[in-house]
Amino acid sequence: MTTSAEKSGHPAMQTPPVVSPQAWEEARQQLLVKEKAQTRARDALAAERRRMPWVAVDKAYVFDGPAGRASLIELFAGRRQLIIYRAFFEPGVFGWPDHGCRGCSMVADQVAHVAHLNARDTTLVFVSRAPQADIARLKARMGWEMPWFTITDDFDADFGVAEWHGTNVFYHDGARVFRTYFINNRGDEQMGSTWNYLDITPLGRQEVWEESPPGYPQTPTYKWWNWNDNYGADAAPDKKWVEVSEAGEAAFRDK
Repeated sequence: MTTSAEKSGHPAMQTPPVVSPQAWEEARQQLLVKEKAQTRARDALAAERRRMPWVAVDKAYVFDGPAGRASLIELFAGRRQLIIYRAFFEPGVFGWPDHGCRGCSMVADQVAHVAHLNARDTTLVFVSRAPQADIARLKARMGWEMPWFTITDDFDADFGVAEWHGTNVFYHDGARVFRTYFINNRGDEQMGSTWNYLDITPLGRQEVWEESPPGYPQTPTYKWWNWNDNYGADAAPDKKWVEVSEAGEAAFRDK
């Protein structure tokens, strides 16, 4: 019998065996043990990341934004944590001027709604060397909504993103800004979800189950979650959502 792969000229795929539902579930449970171990290891790594030393940022950096010039501390938008992704959209980059780098565009396409990060005192911004008019045009074309600023100085060279891509994390305490983490290459490709972003910040997800240093902000698991259009500065957890989330947490606590 000639398979469809053979007809197309491609080699036949060596697919896994087809088994009964019971055998499939047994195989899934065996793999689940390893997957849970990986999850616990990821949590432990994030806890270690929260204990990484910081380095002070003493140099003044200036960016162009939709509202004009902005300093690095102004990029925080009043929040304590700042995540900056250096996206390649500028003359000389493949795709210019219609598109940004394909890899950076893949990252941009995966970014979750920033309202959830904002609710955890965290701001996400993209930065490039393209002028603001070009950035606004690209964002409108691609449907991207994250804040996006123009690099005007040595920020990219100073923070490891003059070539290729990279994500820097900063924390500010008053007028002082600190660089707390940096991730690039294969580590960068997984970014996009709210959880992956929060896991590289110094404060983490800020939930009570996390193993964080004393004094770090933490709130009950699930309770702060909200619809992206329903966060408010003084919003308290909805009573019904608290009941639902507590029931779910109790049901899955030992799984």
